[in-house]
Amino acid sequence: MTDAVQARIGEIVNSADVVLFMKGTPLFPQCGFSSRAVAILDHLGVAYGSVDVLQDQEVRQGIKEFSDWPTIPQLYVKGEFVGGSDIMMEMFEAGELQQLMADEGVARAE
Repeated sequence: MTDAVQARIGEIVNSADVVLFMKGTPLFPQCGFSSRAVAILDHLGVAYGSVDVLQDQEVRQGIKEFSDWPTIPQLYVKGEFVGGSDIMMEMFEAGELQQLMADEGVARAE
């Protein structure tokens, strides 16, 4: 991954309190895992930004190196990597994801 791609991903990760790197968009997810991640965030009612990795091959590959995580989707909260859809689901079911959003002061969706 080039320094330019890493810098761009860093800017994206810090552009919002919650950022989801996914396949597709929140309105039209392109895989089941991305769809599940969107459903969890929508259920939590938090504001979040998203990045469609299918639209940018450099970001699609670069985000895997950036987080040292091999799969997409990837969730970031306040610039910190949280995990993929399975981890999101486990945290959600345990109440940990809700607590993380509250602890970090993440804004509610409008």
